[in-house]
Amino acid sequence: MAPLKHLEMENPIIDACFRDFCSSHGILTVEDFLIHDLYELAAFAERQVDADRLKEGITVMLSLVEVKCRPWLNGMELLEDLQRNKQTLSSGDNGTDSLLQGGLREGQVTELVGPSSSGKTQFCMQAAASVAEKQEGSVFYIDTGNSFSARRIAQFICGSSAAAVLRKRVLSRISCHTVYDIYTMFDTLQGLEVALRSQMNVNECRLRLLVVDSISSLITPILGGSGSQGRALMVALGYLLKKLAHEHNIAVLVLLKFRGIGCVILLQSSFFLISPSVLKVTNYTVGAGENGKTKPALGETWKSIPHVRLMLSRDNRNNSCTISILKHTSMLSGQTVTRKDNQQCL
Repeated sequence: MAPLKHLEMENPIIDACFRDFCSSHGILTVEDFLIHDLYELAAFAERQVDADRLKEGITVMLSLVEVKCRPWLNGMELLEDLQRNKQTLSSGDNGTDSLLQGGLREGQVTELVGPSSSGKTQFCMQAAASVAEKQEGSVFYIDTGNSFSARRIAQFICGSSAAAVLRKRVLSRISCHTVYDIYTMFDTLQGLEVALRSQMNVNECRLRLLVVDSISSLITPILGGSGSQGRALMVALGYLLKKLAHEHNIAVLVLLKFRGIGCVILLQSSFFLISPSVLKVTNYTVGAGENGKTKPALGETWKSIPHVRLMLSRDNRNNSCTISILKHTSMLSGQTVTRKDNQQCL
């Protein structure tokens, strides 16, 4: 559902005049363009004063679509891409990194579920600090609930006694963007995608992590009623995150807050970006009913989005927390790691 205006930065031919011509035929997005009768559109363009420029715009649009619609990759090509381009990023916690065989995988979406106050936001900020410091990558942090804390992140950087110059350098790699509705979210991510494509050859401070904290406040308002638009927007957002993760080798972390119980979705990929790169989104869980078990709050529609789903729980009586694998593309579910709070528990 990318608006045509987002293409103008890299393709000046798709200017306001071309977009006005398209909108007069009900074409506002790339998807509208794809389902339109292009022969009919070209015929209309022929009758305009600036026919040549309009037809050039149509040709550019077709070439952009052709570039984006890449051929299927076979299993060997996917494996080579994984080994060559999809690195693991440390989450900042040794136990979690060990459980995940290295940490957060670029090109994947990881969802972390857990009850309120289980440490989900702290997990995201610790991962952001780790990537910015240890991987020297940028982090893109989307904050939807005013939960971002630069002071808290600074505490993860080489301990509280870290030199001010180091903290300043690491924090400068983390950019925070405030978003309060799903449409602004789409604009933010699509703008990020344009920026990443325009910086493909920039190797300094490459975007490594994208954090959305949290996605629940954006999705919950659009899921009411019996209409399908809300679910369609939710799925479109999920697949946009997966697309960013895979195409730009980014680790995407998503945190969702819902009815007091939460779950974090982590999308991993790497971006080229001047500012730091972290994306975190949180996804909450609710009671499943009959057997008392919990299930993802966003239901079956969202189930195919995350590559990895983790459960984070805290036992206040024993001062410990546990991370369990609920779903993983290459590991068995059910594996866990438990840490004591005095051992830098998440």
